[in-house]
Amino acid sequence: MALEKQITYDYEIRSAYKHINERKRTAIIENGKELSYSYERRVLTPDMDVSSESNEIQGMASSLWTDEVKQAWQEKLEADSE
Repeated sequence: MALEKQITYDYEIRSAYKHINERKRTAIIENGKELSYSYERRVLTPDMDVSSESNEIQGMASSLWTDEVKQAWQEKLEADSE
């Protein structure tokens, strides 16, 4: 009886502000058969520091979060706080 924990990630890019939606799937496998799984989600926004994130997230942020996107996001945050 060999138990294995299998973690996978998938991503979606949402909104005009290029939010990176990450979904982490954790599955428990026994002898090749999946016994259970669960999901965790989080959203990364253009004002976040991603320097400690995976290379995959850093690459997406670098290519998606242009100066224009960052500025638009900042303006939205400021407008929402008024």
